[in-house]
Amino acid sequence: MHRTNLRGPTVAANSSSSSGRSASQIEADLGATRDRLAASIEVLIDTVHPNRIKQRTVARLKVLAHEQLERARSLVFNARGDLRTKRLATVGGGVGGYSVFLVVVRAIARRTRRG
Repeated sequence: MHRTNLRGPTVAANSSSSSGRSASQIEADLGATRDRLAASIEVLIDTVHPNRIKQRTVARLKVLAHEQLERARSLVFNARGDLRTKRLATVGGGVGGYSVFLVVVRAIARRTRRG
């Protein structure tokens, strides 16, 4: 003989004698299992939902951008917040030298085309 539970599947009335559990214990186990399954499904949906994937990706990119910005700042400023003038002078000299190199190469290229 079966009795129907509105919250879940049917439970055999004489099942308590074979497993040593009462019908209410079985129903409680089924309820707990149902709750765990619902939580697992919620986690799965959260994991694969496109909006959540987008949100996690944007958050990771923001963290990465912040880390790179801090790394760049540490190259320009020391721990006290002062400019690293030697490093900036070196970089400025390199940029200036490269600019002069480009101007000279362009001038040479123009002269060879003309003559």
